[in-house]
Amino acid sequence: MNSIKVLNLPTCISCKKPIPPYEKGAHFKCPNCGEVEIWRCYKCRKNTVPYICPKCNFKGP
Repeated sequence: MNSIKVLNLPTCISCKKPIPPYEKGAHFKCPNCGEVEIWRCYKCRKNTVPYICPKCNFKGP
């Protein structure tokens, strides 16, 4: 019997797209509250698309 493995990919906080393992995405704690893990895809980072922390509403570049 074959088993299906599900890969949970992180989601870019700016564009809401999944970030595949081969992409040069970045993740870091919110610079303001330090409680939320922020994931950003390469494209949004490169284009400086803003993001907003869902907990403290900090807006970053």
